[in-house]
Amino acid sequence: MRIALGIEYDGRPFSGWQSQADRATVQGALQVALSQIAGEVIAVTAAGRTDAGVHATEQVVHFDTQTNRPLTAWVRGANALLPESVAVRWAHAVPDEFHARFSAHGRSYRYLLLNRAMRPAIQSGKVGWFHAPLDVEVMREAAQHLLGEHDFSAFRAAECQAKSPVKTLTRLDIRRESDMIVFDLSAGAFLHHMVRNIVGCLVYVGKGKHPPEWLRDVLEGRERRLAAPTFAPDGLYLRRIRYEEKWGLPQMDDETMPGELL
Repeated sequence: MRIALGIEYDGRPFSGWQSQADRATVQGALQVALSQIAGEVIAVTAAGRTDAGVHATEQVVHFDTQTNRPLTAWVRGANALLPESVAVRWAHAVPDEFHARFSAHGRSYRYLLLNRAMRPAIQSGKVGWFHAPLDVEVMREAAQHLLGEHDFSAFRAAECQAKSPVKTLTRLDIRRESDMIVFDLSAGAFLHHMVRNIVGCLVYVGKGKHPPEWLRDVLEGRERRLAAPTFAPDGLYLRRIRYEEKWGLPQMDDETMPGELL
């Protein structure tokens, strides 16, 4: 039997998604909880990995089990065993052909950037922060250069394992809500650190270090050294994984974000 789960988590206590022998990870915590419920060793496969400190409001995973449990057991039972920073939102039985990663056809991220002189306190670890004023209009102008299919090598981490740097960015919206700047990005798939590197470059443009056209030059240069430093993971959220309707998975609306985070 194959089960798909929708997961949300606060990435701060973890060294990322992927299991590591000597560190706390989201995958590790989830597998321990599910294995206790199933009475057998459970291995989960995710739609995508997230780095240390990165959060998720809808990560999707699947696992195989010989144990017959009601779907509510995989939700309530797991949540009773998981740390406070991880929760299962839903469980759904899927055919064996379903694969959390390879069946996905789209992914969406949101970056929350607090833009004020004072650092965050209550929101510490949940938002990025930049102290100097940022011009959202010029950032929007710069963002237009990245939309569509491109070679995103300039925004790719050195340790990225993707077979190709060519990705299609279908959405890059930027808006200001009081002191918060919200970045929404969607693509079929993303490279390692791609979102954080894009945000870092947009901040450079927003603070006046470079004109909007600079982002086009960085993109066309295809070299990581041309871009801005990787921005902090704190404000990054994996928000949605898109699948075909035939799988019947419950999915949150694009504009909905748990926790009142804009």
